[in-house]
Amino acid sequence: MNRTTVSLIAGVTALAAVTGFASMSEPDTAGTATAKAAAQLPVERTSLLCPAPSTSDLAETAYTSFTPVTEGTGDDGAAELTAAGEESADGSTDGSKDDTNKDDGKGGKDGKEKAVLTPKEPGKPVTGEASGAESPPLVGTAEGRFAPGWTVQQTTEIEAGSGRGLLGTNCTAPDTEFWFPGASTAKERTDYAHLTNPDDSAAVADIELYGKDGALKSTVGEGIQIPPRSSEAVLLSTLIDEPQTDLTVHVTVRSGRVAAGVQAIDDKLGGDWLGPSTDPAGSLVLPGIPKDATSVRLIAFAPGDADADLKVRLASPNGPITPAGNETLHIKAGMTSAIDLGDVTRGEAGSLMLTPTGRATPVVAALKVVRGKGDKQETAFIPATGPVDTRATAADNRSKGSTLSLVAPGRAAKVKVTASAGSGGGTAAEKTYTIRGGTTQNVELPVPSGLKGTYAITVEPQSGGPVYAARMLEEASGGVPMFTVQTLPDDRGTVEVPDAAQDLSVLQK
Repeated sequence: MNRTTVSLIAGVTALAAVTGFASMSEPDTAGTATAKAAAQLPVERTSLLCPAPSTSDLAETAYTSFTPVTEGTGDDGAAELTAAGEESADGSTDGSKDDTNKDDGKGGKDGKEKAVLTPKEPGKPVTGEASGAESPPLVGTAEGRFAPGWTVQQTTEIEAGSGRGLLGTNCTAPDTEFWFPGASTAKERTDYAHLTNPDDSAAVADIELYGKDGALKSTVGEGIQIPPRSSEAVLLSTLIDEPQTDLTVHVTVRSGRVAAGVQAIDDKLGGDWLGPSTDPAGSLVLPGIPKDATSVRLIAFAPGDADADLKVRLASPNGPITPAGNETLHIKAGMTSAIDLGDVTRGEAGSLMLTPTGRATPVVAALKVVRGKGDKQETAFIPATGPVDTRATAADNRSKGSTLSLVAPGRAAKVKVTASAGSGGGTAAEKTYTIRGGTTQNVELPVPSGLKGTYAITVEPQSGGPVYAARMLEEASGGVPMFTVQTLPDDRGTVEVPDAAQDLSVLQK
């Protein structure tokens, strides 16, 4: 069972089953039933978890929460992000009640810990801040009209020292399995796997590591206990004896559920969050390589029993290009493979497309991307991601330094991009783009008129073939081109809900 399926089962079950998971209706004639098509209805409950942002005293972290307006949600609901391990405003541990805005005059609500973020209405971002090395992980829940497509962006700027750069991640939903190709225990790297448990009972997880020669023996990564509503950060280098330049991290959950992410810090090249790759698949898309990337490294892993042979192509603004000298990639079963693609984009927007040369074998993959030169370099990661089926959302966009990449690997596609109102004011705006088949386009984002603060964007395919998306944030500091890239998979704000009917014939023999 893949991660998407498990997420849907665990998520929708815990989501209060989406506006009535199945309804029973009396048939017109006893003993007969007419099957009805499943309806797409908005989810009613969403959980998101944000890892502890940094161990640097210089860290400055911004949180941005946004829920797009969704039809059919009604008028009720609430959302809240609180520090892991702390009670929400109502004294419960799920932080989702409607009385989150009541203040008792004691610096908190109803005498409880004040929420880090409490969104007021869908369609408008709300922001929060944290400073220093003691900022905790966050646990959040959205219900009712705040649940469909709820997105929280965590962006941390560190001006100097270890991890210097811009570190960004989408706070993620809990799940039971994660793949992270692109991790490392090389001497210049300090990589931590962050595991966050949103529930009121303990979770147990295993961390497996795979290098260029296969699985790496470790008993330390087995049976890791994550207490209720808390987070554990595991230093990957403590799990194995010998340094490994390229690693694939596999997180599996024995009991409960967790959100997982890898924070990758390089002594000289800055660092960023490495998000999970999409589920293993025969073909993958890694969107949004910066046009001025000075180094691109592809890391891939084949989790099954069969080797994988992949065709490597770059979707440029003018069509697919095969990188010279790196036309294909062979991945041995159970082993991590990597190739350096150099400055493959050569000043143009690009996305990597991996397709089987013959029989399809499921793989996972990610890119390590470097911008800048000399001692002014900065790193980010781009994991393989899924297409935007209905809608995807990116929060924390600024008036400058935000770039949206759209790629249509097959047929041409028409895409609508909507900019929300600003967190401090401004009027929403939208634009529609046509992306030619086999190309990547860095599109000019619509910006809210009268923008104050930050804003969110939603990406909605209108017609044509599949679309993949990524958003880059950049900010220069001391000559360092700080940046971070977040892929934009579908937000899964709606689910199919079957309409069941009575069938009295099952009582007859």
